[in-house]
Amino acid sequence: MGETLGRNRGKPYAGASCSLHHRASFWRPMALVAAAITMAFGAAGARGQSTNAKDLGAGKLLVSSRGLSDPSFVKSVVLLVQYDSQGTVGLMINRRTKAPLSSIVQDLNIAKHGSDPIYIGGPVELNTVLGLTRSAKKPDGATSVLSDVYLVSSKELLEKTLAASSGPEEVRLYVGYCGWAPGQLENEMRLGGWWIFNGSAALVFDPNPDSVWPRLIARTEEQIATNLAAARLP
Repeated sequence: MGETLGRNRGKPYAGASCSLHHRASFWRPMALVAAAITMAFGAAGARGQSTNAKDLGAGKLLVSSRGLSDPSFVKSVVLLVQYDSQGTVGLMINRRTKAPLSSIVQDLNIAKHGSDPIYIGGPVELNTVLGLTRSAKKPDGATSVLSDVYLVSSKELLEKTLAASSGPEEVRLYVGYCGWAPGQLENEMRLGGWWIFNGSAALVFDPNPDSVWPRLIARTEEQIATNLAAARLP
C-alpha cells in the first residue's frame, strides 16, 4: 500500500483495461451506432458529452456505454488523471465500497478517517493507494486534475491531506486504478465503448456516487433521442 503514481509512471498499461480490440466482433454493432451518431450530429453533444477521441484528456470523465459488458468496467465512470505519451491513467469515481479505510489501509496514518469508505479506483495494482482531494487552493505536492480537484499519490501527502480534511466530501482514497497503453483507449472510443464528459468537482465528490453513471448515461440517451427526432423533421 501507499505506492505512488510517480513510481508507476512509464510502466506499460497494456492489458490494464478491457481489450476491446480483441473483441471487435462483439463490439461492431455498438461501433456502428457510435459512428452513425458522430456522422449525423457531430461528435460533441449537449452538456459536454462526446464520442471523439480528440476530446480525451486529464480532467475528463469516461462514462461506459450500456454495451460495455466487461465486469471490471460495466456501469463505470472514470476520471482521467493522466493522459500523455506514456499512456492513460484513471480512477473510477463511482465504485464506493462498504469497507472502511481502517480495514484496508494498514500502513497509513488515517486518524479520524478510519470509518470513511474506500473506493475501487480500478483493476490495476490493487496494492496501490491514490487519493483525490477537493480544495480551492492547490495543496503542495499534489497534481492538478481539474478545477478544485487534485491527485494525491505519496504516503506523506496522503497523510497530510487526510489530517487537514473533514471527510469524504473533501478527500477520497482509491485502491487500484485504470490504465491504458498508448492508443488503446482511443481504439476503445472508436469501438463505441465510452462517452466523454467534462469533469467537475461536484461529480467527482458526489455524495451519491452510485447515481452518477445512471444520470450521465441518461443524458447521452436523451441527446441521441432529441437529435434523431430533429433529423426526422421535414
